[in-house]
Order: sequence, then C-alpha cells, then structure tokens
Amino acid sequence: MPVESGSAAARQAKQKRKSHSLSIRRTNSTEQERSGLQRDMLEGQESKLPLSVRSNLLDLFSQIEREFENIYIENLELRREIETLNDRLAADGQAFEGADLAKGALKTKASHSTSQLSQKLKTTYKASTSKPRSNSCHARVGGSRNFSVTSWELWGGDSWIVSSFKATTSRAVCQLVKEYVGHRDGIWDLSVTRTQPMVLGTASADHSAMLWSIETGKCLLKYMGHQGSVNSIKFHPTEQMALTASGDQTAHIWRYMVQLPTPQPVADISQTPCEEDVDFSDKDEADNEVEGPIDCPSVRVATTTLRSHQGVVIAADWLVGGKQVVTASWDRAANLYDVETSELVHSLTGHDQELTHCCTHPTQRLVVTSSRDTTFRLWDFRDPSIHSVNVFQGHTDTVTSAVFTVGDNVVSGSDDRTVKVWDLKNMRSPIATIRTDSAVNRISVSVNQKIIALPHDNRQVRLFDMSGVRLARLPRSNRQGHRRMVCCSAWCEDNTSCNLFTCGFDRQAIGWNINIPALLQEK
Repeated sequence: MPVESGSAAARQAKQKRKSHSLSIRRTNSTEQERSGLQRDMLEGQESKLPLSVRSNLLDLFSQIEREFENIYIENLELRREIETLNDRLAADGQAFEGADLAKGALKTKASHSTSQLSQKLKTTYKASTSKPRSNSCHARVGGSRNFSVTSWELWGGDSWIVSSFKATTSRAVCQLVKEYVGHRDGIWDLSVTRTQPMVLGTASADHSAMLWSIETGKCLLKYMGHQGSVNSIKFHPTEQMALTASGDQTAHIWRYMVQLPTPQPVADISQTPCEEDVDFSDKDEADNEVEGPIDCPSVRVATTTLRSHQGVVIAADWLVGGKQVVTASWDRAANLYDVETSELVHSLTGHDQELTHCCTHPTQRLVVTSSRDTTFRLWDFRDPSIHSVNVFQGHTDTVTSAVFTVGDNVVSGSDDRTVKVWDLKNMRSPIATIRTDSAVNRISVSVNQKIIALPHDNRQVRLFDMSGVRLARLPRSNRQGHRRMVCCSAWCEDNTSCNLFTCGFDRQAIGWNINIPALLQEK
C-alpha cells in the first residue's frame, strides 16, 4: 500500500509538470527533469510525426524557452536598476518614468551613435577607394569587430532603428524611366550637361566617370584618367568639357565628343504611386552583379590637371562663366583655380574639419562649401577687392551638401537627418526645416519650381517644396528604385523624358519622370 500511494504521487507530479511545460516563466528545474518531461510528453500524445522529429522539435522549443527566460530575467534586472536610479533622482527632486527614459534619452543616444557609425563607414570607404590598389574596403569600428561597408549599405544604413516618416501623403505619379548600369562600384555623384548634346555624367568609386545617353541608357564615353575614386562630376556651362574631382588628390578638366544614338521607343511602364514602399531582400541585391560596358570608348588623358590639395578632393564646380573652378578637399580647404593657366588663385580656409561638398551660384560669383564641422560657409567673389565670408550654423552633424537656388536661398542637408532652407540676407536662422528619418546626402533643387530632391542613406528619395511640405516619395516597389544608399540627385527640367536623376551604391543611376504639375496641384 505505501508503494502504491508513492507511485500515485509521482504520477500527479508528472501531470503537474506537463501542464506547465509551455509556460515562459518556469521554475528552476534540472536538465534531467526536463528531458524526462519531454519523454513523458512524447509517450502521452498522439502524432503522425516520427519520434526523432518530435524529439528535435522539443529540444528546439526548450532552447527558445531558455532564451525567453534569460531575457525576462535581464528585463527584471533592468527594471530594478531604473527604480534604483529613480530613487536617487527623487532624493534630488528629479524623477523619470521608465518608459520615458527608454524612449527619450536612450533612443536619442542610440540614434546619434548609429548615425555616427554610418558616417564613419562612408568616410572610411571614400578614403579606401581613393587608393589605386583598392576598390573595396572593410572598416573597423568599435574594437575588434569588422563591418563590411557593402553589407552595411545593403542593410540600408541606420534606417532600421527608426520608422518611416509619414507626415504627408501624395498620390502623384513618379515614373522610373531608365536605368544606367555599367559601373563596377558605387556611384557618388551625377550631373547633366548644360549644352547640346544633352548627356548624363556619373562619377564612381571604380576610378572612372561615364557619359550616358539619357534616352537609350547607353554608355557613350568613359573617362579613366584618375588613379582614385571619382567623387564628383560637373559640366562646363557652354563648352563640351567636364570637371571631375578624385581621391587621388587632383581635379581633372577633360574634353569630350559624343554622338547620341538613335532613340528607341520607351517601354510602357505602368504608373506607380509615389507612396508604395517594398524593401528588397539582401540576397536579391547581392545577386545583381554588374558588368561594365564592352564597347564604350574611353579617354585617359586630361586637358588640365589641378594639383594643390594635400588630401582627397571630394567635390568641384565651375564658377559662372566657366573661366574658374573651385575644389573642396579633405585637407579642410577649398581652392579657386584659373582654368586657362591652371594656377591657384585663392585658397579658402577656415573650416575646422574635412570638406564634404562645394557648389557655385548659377548667375553670381558665389561659392558655398560644406564641412564635417557641422557648418557651411558662403564665399563672395563678386567684388574683386573684397572676399567676404559668412558662416552658417544650425546643423548638429556633418553638412553633406549645400546648394544654391536661382533666388537668394541656400538649401543644406546633413547627417543629422535635417534639411534647412536659408535666406542669404539672414544667416541667423533657417526659414524652413525639414526633418527626416535618415541621413541626407547630396541634394538638388529644381530651377523652375524649386522642388528639393533628398537622397537618403535608407535608400529613399523624397521630394519637398521650399516651405518644408513633403510632395512625394519616389517608388520602391516591383523591384523599382535604389537598393542601397542613394548618394546624389540632380534635376534636369529641360529634358522631356527624364527630369530627375539619382545614383547610389547599387552601382546604377536612375532617370525619373516627375509629374511636377501634379505635385504642385496636390500641395
């Protein structure tokens, strides 16, 4: 009798353990008891699965359960730490709620650190591709762990830490018209010629610059004179000359002659609303390897080589009239050159850190330079005897670009995820601020309607007006749009087929047709 009562008690204990086996909050049972419990469950349940499969599944669920238990214990410890901190702050007359602390200071700190990480990776990659012997790079960040820049951009930068910006909606039509594929590495910059024949130019980390037919997407010419990453390309206002800046510490001026191919009928592309957004898998992106053009003619010798910088030349532009050019470098200086003599006219110093961009006014002798020191500077050369300098402060992180509008405005973009519109007559504060969810790269403003195109680290391209109202987001659905960081945008309102161009680290440039009247109508 005592033996029977003992066995009955054991069966009751087994049943009790079975009823609580799937609970996340478990008691501290031993591994032997856990394995015995699994065997009891297998014997007491009917299933068509083989016994070995059921056993493996139970092992996996047990591991998941242990992970949840560890997370739960860590959560309890963190809550106790927050309560202890609140007690200390309460003694000083201050207190924070746990939720507010997590969503406020901690989120801000994490967001800022992630943005810094993204900037470090981009900077390291540019420095690496500036060397002739290296076309790829791994940046070492945060100790001994290595991060692949290509993989980082594949993730979409730091977009995973914040949700998409959904302040406004628009159903205006934005069509992807043409893709320009042929570079072997990321494309940093692009520009459209100001004279006929109208062609698209791209500057890439693969040490080359290419000229493309806008209508056909065919490569017309490839410039291979640089020994480092080509970081910028701009065209002469009246002649068939291009200006490129490179990581080899030089800027080149070279002439080109191209013949446009016969335009082909444009394929019927279904109209895609601008607000659709579907991410692509990393596997699909990795499979899209791009081969360079086979029959593209090349130019290897520059007409003029500008050599005065002691660091990477990150950008260059023509002053109005095309007789002078300005270059921006990581040596913290911008240089003004005479095109005919190649002589250095002025060295523009004052920035505390590396320069990131430079831009000239379309009709006046004005230059704006951007820097990692969170400022951009306006240089005035309208009076030959006086060269005034104005400093614009307002960003909290690297100013990635600052560009002029036709009027008296400057638009600046930054890694602090904001774009600011400034009045040249009032430098103290911006007249409009656009807040986004990702770092902003080289922006552009349309000449006629003053629409700002924002290329982002998170693969998005958004359109805003000068007052800060979002007009559209370019489509990323049905495998359309960029699949990695978008580096630059450029408007070309004179072209009927494509009036906006973008490029990025997916090694392609894209031509878009933006229905500007529809955008303004829905404003």
